Amino acid sequence: MDRAKNMNDLDLSISDFLKDGFNLKKHLLDFLQINCDQLEKRLIKGIDDLAALHPGAFTKDDVGDFYEEKVGDAHLIDLASWHLNSSSYIADTLRLQQKFASGKVLDFGGGIGTHALAASVLSDVEHVWFVDLNPQNRSFVEQRARQLGIGDLISVHRDLEDTSNVEFDTVICLDVLEHLPDPSNQLSIFLERLSPKGIALLNWYFYKGENGEYPFHFDEPEMIDKFFTTLQTSFLEVFHPYLITTRAYKPRRNKF
Repeated sequence: MDRAKNMNDLDLSISDFLKDGFNLKKHLLDFLQINCDQLEKRLIKGIDDLAALHPGAFTKDDVGDFYEEKVGDAHLIDLASWHLNSSSYIADTLRLQQKFASGKVLDFGGGIGTHALAASVLSDVEHVWFVDLNPQNRSFVEQRARQLGIGDLISVHRDLEDTSNVEFDTVICLDVLEHLPDPSNQLSIFLERLSPKGIALLNWYFYKGENGEYPFHFDEPEMIDKFFTTLQTSFLEVFHPYLITTRAYKPRRNKF
């Protein structure tokens, strides 16, 4: 496909996202094969339905199996509900992506594909590698990309090992690190795969809540200390003007 022609024919702008999440509900209806009333009911109960799947004692060993085998499409619905109901916040992360994304882009733990889809049509972006452990999420994003006519601009993968050791110019990892038992190690992996002048867009929320309302998050103090030590010794923050939790980082040329 001619990239310039594709970009002229398709609008995945901020206003387009704020209007309908890049036609998210229509994509969900097609993917889940349900009617509008069923979808609306599921979106309302998205958070509760996902929480009901929580095994109670959520250990580091449970993470991969849980997200890959147990959540099914409940995670898809939960993410869709959040993106639709928190569209202003998500829109600012897309603005940040527009400011920094270029070249070969990794969307790590990309969920329903909002950022991967938007990044794929940016003029400075060459290709997007979407990585997500959940097979339902991967299938959904593949379908969305096809329906939007940008299937050749995004490749979908289970894990980073499946990306053929591509050196990325941009890493996007949003609302993922708090779900990992060793986020410090993930930072080190990003550093290895990031080009010398690359940018990583990251956020995190290491907090289970006062009453355990975020049971899928890890928040052990030792883990958090290790994470920030790795972050501070491996990356330098790059200023941006958006009042959001997501930060931009470049690799340190010289570590402490």
